[in-house]
Amino acid sequence: MTTGTEAAGTAGQAGSGTEEQDWDEGATDILKTVGRQVKLWRERAGLRQAELGRQIGYSEELVSSVERGRRAPKAEFLDAADDVLAAGGMLAAFKEDVERARYPKKVRDLAKLESLAVSMGSYSNHNIQGLLQTEEYTRALYRMRRPLLDEETIDRYTAARMDRQSIFDRWPAPILSFVQEEVTLRRPIGGRDVLRRQLERLLDVGQLRNVEIQVMPTDREDHAGMGGQLRLLEPGNGPTVGHVEVQNFSRVVTGRSEVRTLEAQYGIIRAQALTPRESLAFIQKVLGET
Repeated sequence: MTTGTEAAGTAGQAGSGTEEQDWDEGATDILKTVGRQVKLWRERAGLRQAELGRQIGYSEELVSSVERGRRAPKAEFLDAADDVLAAGGMLAAFKEDVERARYPKKVRDLAKLESLAVSMGSYSNHNIQGLLQTEEYTRALYRMRRPLLDEETIDRYTAARMDRQSIFDRWPAPILSFVQEEVTLRRPIGGRDVLRRQLERLLDVGQLRNVEIQVMPTDREDHAGMGGQLRLLEPGNGPTVGHVEVQNFSRVVTGRSEVRTLEAQYGIIRAQALTPRESLAFIQKVLGET
């Protein structure tokens, strides 16, 4: 079964060798246009970036990134900026256009599924799962991508991944389960300092009542996840769907027999891994050794 998501992922590998074409044509221009408008209205109001940021509840760095067209502002950002800068709806009117430009094509469907999910399970075998990553860990992953990505593409991919982490702020809170291979806790992507902060992030998220993080020890003789990483997402208004990815090719799985297979595999993976409490203790131990 090949989906539009898979096709978009495949298309993103052709041509220039970068992933810029994973965005809709004109997405970059949209973000730059919005950024220029935010800057013009801010300067008209006589505010510095830091001052605007304080008044709308965002950092100076984020305001700067939006104005340079490197980060897609959330709807809340545009609404607040429109109000503070007395733009009369001129900034808020960009919300729909910005939403289309926020995510690369190949993860847009996935991001939509995440936003609707009441529960999600994820098994990751080569790096920390995206929703759990720190910004510097994510950026390090994209910097090591081959073929090389340009800095603007890295900024946009990183921002898109960070935006998806709003799933932790939703209410009612979705039930989230993550299983991480032990090696993902030890591989120093971005360097030892980045890894330490990433492990600290796992410990913090693992304390949330709706989140369970488990570790699959390397010494397990039986392992149901040898076929690679997988995800299961259950929306509130439809059947569970799966998602699998290899290299830069991703696929949304909707066939019931295929989803049932993924559900069975994930259930066994969780049973074979350390319990959530044991896993947090294990992560703390690895942090102490790092």
